[in-house]
Amino acid sequence: MFAPIPETLDIDLLVLPDTNLILVASVIEPLRVVNRIVGRDLYRWRIFSPDGQAIETKSRIPVPVDGAFRPEKETAPLFVLSSHNWRRNATPALKMALSKTARHRSMVAGIESGTWLLAETSLLDSVRATTHWEDFDDFASAYPQIDMVRERFVIDGKRITTGGSLPTVDLMLEIVRRRQGYSLALEVSRQFIYEQADRRQETSAMPSTGSMRVMDQRVAQAVKLMEEHIDEPLLLARLARRIGLSARHLQALFQESIGVPPHVHYLALRLNAARRKVIESRLPFADIALATGFNSASAFARSYKAHFRESASETRRRLQG
Repeated sequence: MFAPIPETLDIDLLVLPDTNLILVASVIEPLRVVNRIVGRDLYRWRIFSPDGQAIETKSRIPVPVDGAFRPEKETAPLFVLSSHNWRRNATPALKMALSKTARHRSMVAGIESGTWLLAETSLLDSVRATTHWEDFDDFASAYPQIDMVRERFVIDGKRITTGGSLPTVDLMLEIVRRRQGYSLALEVSRQFIYEQADRRQETSAMPSTGSMRVMDQRVAQAVKLMEEHIDEPLLLARLARRIGLSARHLQALFQESIGVPPHVHYLALRLNAARRKVIESRLPFADIALATGFNSASAFARSYKAHFRESASETRRRLQG
């Protein structure tokens, strides 16, 4: 599932009644954005309910489904989504179906209260896992055989668990990062940027790839400077000096805050800017290279293909028709 390959990944979603609409969107929307950005379906999904009926969400907006959950020997990753009243739907038949299908699935994920259903089916025994913070202590007491950790999401072998809607977005960004690379994951995450009310006079809260935690303010300043200097990239030492830090300290802050060193984030910003110009304009590639801080068209071409697994001309031909 996490292999860095360009093939389409099919995912099955089992959504239980009373699931929050935002939880369903937290799984699907990042994948939809990936498909829109790259111009082809890198991700496809099917949605199932226990009885084949549309899911009545707590917001009273129904979610259409592809059918009832009747798995045979499917190998696609399975995401089990639940928010409220999970026990009402944890029938012996459903638990048996989950137990059987887990033998064949490449991955099984418990999304928010879906973690409880996996635990009830003994699919998390001796596995590191997490769940929603409100339920954490009760869950840990109910299932002492599970190694509970207070994380936003946990990937342990063939099991995934998440602690809520935004942590699920984090998880999906991490999946994209591992499969398609940091540049695309960053571009997807930027579609979900928001500003916190008490920080609007400072700088935008930037969601990081694989973690939606608010950045260290110094990292946020560095990212802002990077975005303002796409065409003439700042050297790390100069960037750090502008913020009042040493280069080594800034390196450490980046690694701690968003999980990559500054040069990786900076290159991703520049390549994403270049890709938008490739798609949205007919500028010569040499001009695009210059506008995004590459010292030659050949250096730009090599970096572009290494990150996006196709040349700039292939991208333009495919998406501009």
